This record gives sequence, C-alpha cells and structure tokens, in this order.
Amino acid sequence: MLQYMFMPFQRYVDFAGRSRRMEYWSFALLNLIVMTVLVGLAFSTGFSYRALIAGGNFGAGLGIATISFFAILGIYWLAVLVPTIAVTVRRLHDRDMSGWWYLGFIVLGLLPLVGWLASIAFLVITFLPGTAGPNRYGEDPKDPSGSEIFA
Repeated sequence: MLQYMFMPFQRYVDFAGRSRRMEYWSFALLNLIVMTVLVGLAFSTGFSYRALIAGGNFGAGLGIATISFFAILGIYWLAVLVPTIAVTVRRLHDRDMSGWWYLGFIVLGLLPLVGWLASIAFLVITFLPGTAGPNRYGEDPKDPSGSEIFA
C-alpha cells in the first residue's frame, strides 16, 4: 500500500492512462495524514481563537511557530495540487470517463444544494471499480496482461 501512496508523485504530471482505486485512495489517505499532522501541530503551538477575536488583529493570536506550520501546510498543499488532479483524472479514466468530468464536478460543487449531490456522486464514482480490460485510456491497471489472452 505504501508504494501506491507515493505513486502519484512519480507520475507527477501524467494525465494519461489509468489509476486503480488503491492508488487514488492511498494517496488521499497520505494527504489526510500529512495535513492532519500539520494542522494539529499548528494548533498545538498556541493558536488561540480568543486572542484573535479579542484583539481584532489577525497576528495577535499567532506565534511564529503557528505561522510556520500554516506556511508549511500551504506549501505542502501547493506541492500536491498537480499530483492530486492528475491521479483524479486517471481515476476517472479507469472508469472510462473523460478527465473533464472532474472540472464539471468542481463547478457543480460550487453551487448550493447541487454541490452536495455532485460531491456524493463524485465520491461514489471514485469508489466504483474501473472498467475491466482495456478501454480508450489504456490497459487495465489491475491486470495489464489480461487483455492479451483474448486477442
């Protein structure tokens, strides 16, 4: 499972081909763990909502360590933005869907009420298994040699 967590970093800007559910969800788990740790460290360094509200000054409740952890969180988010988009597009390719569907789900996600339905639909699509055998986006990542048996 660990190799699937880091595979999107190896295929950083590869928007072609297909990605298994294991690759997509392992990468999502890695991002969840890293961001939870960074946010936890940021909040544990003395971040105080009371100081923010009482002081009225954004920097009043933030220490240098808190600002540093939020900066690291922002840098990490920027570093994983392109691999996240790429692995999502490849996951949609595994379902034999165009990567442009991802943009459609993002736009629909911005609309009130429709966004909830679009998010649930997108979640369901990412949980569904990919098409068996080759499709228009490439060989089956689960069994790349299986298509040659029937050829």
